Amino acid sequence: MPVNSGRYRSVEGSSSNGSPGISDLAPGIFLENVSFAYSEKEIFRGLNFTVEGGLWTCLIGPSGCGKSTLLRIISGTLREGLTGSIRFGGFARQEGFTAWMAQKDLLLPWLTVLENVCLGARLRGELTEEKRCKATMLLESAGLSGYAQVLPSRMSGGMRQRAALLRTLMEERPVILMDEPFSALDALTRLKLQDLAAKLVRGKTVLMVTHDPLEALRLGHRIYVMHENRGRLSRAIVPPGTPPRKAGDPALASLQEHLLSLLEGKESA
Repeated sequence: MPVNSGRYRSVEGSSSNGSPGISDLAPGIFLENVSFAYSEKEIFRGLNFTVEGGLWTCLIGPSGCGKSTLLRIISGTLREGLTGSIRFGGFARQEGFTAWMAQKDLLLPWLTVLENVCLGARLRGELTEEKRCKATMLLESAGLSGYAQVLPSRMSGGMRQRAALLRTLMEERPVILMDEPFSALDALTRLKLQDLAAKLVRGKTVLMVTHDPLEALRLGHRIYVMHENRGRLSRAIVPPGTPPRKAGDPALASLQEHLLSLLEGKESA
């Protein structure tokens, strides 16, 4: 299928060798009339949703409303019971567009940090010296250069999650799906890793699920609230400024109150 260039956003990001300032193509994600049922329970009906290319979009909502299910649908891991159209830019959904970062780091305990970061390339038989060099550069950028040969069991939770972020970036996918990647961390570590993630994924298309309104306001270019009514979404909320925003920014206080009201159903979406 030919690429529709109008569906792509040219952005400033990182090239395959990690150099900043190279223009990458970050596709938008387009869901049209998507319906999904699981075990006879209807999760989504006629969902229309656009994730703008090259930006960080956050999705918040109550537990069980379908946020994580939506990520799995976009990634292609849930297909049975699915109808509708999902496109990445001008392409129908296909393998190779997305990378995934979960709540748990899922590092393999018998591999070193460097080996974990390079795992995807190794499994595909694509681990070259160039990729090792890129992994080493990423470790340095994340403050982990002294831990390349260390096993995960010797690292703190924040360090392990940093390594998991780097492993995700090593996949060199234009779309990154995140499912509460910072929720298990203490407050200070969470803020630091949010800042690092915002720096390292700049220029990619990111869709992140979170339960934390402040986290969404710090990181999101766009924020949507999902409700339990078959995936009904609010209008886009666009915080001022550029991510990562300061947690104490007064401009975010009223928006945080608005998000909480939407979550509690006190305001209309």
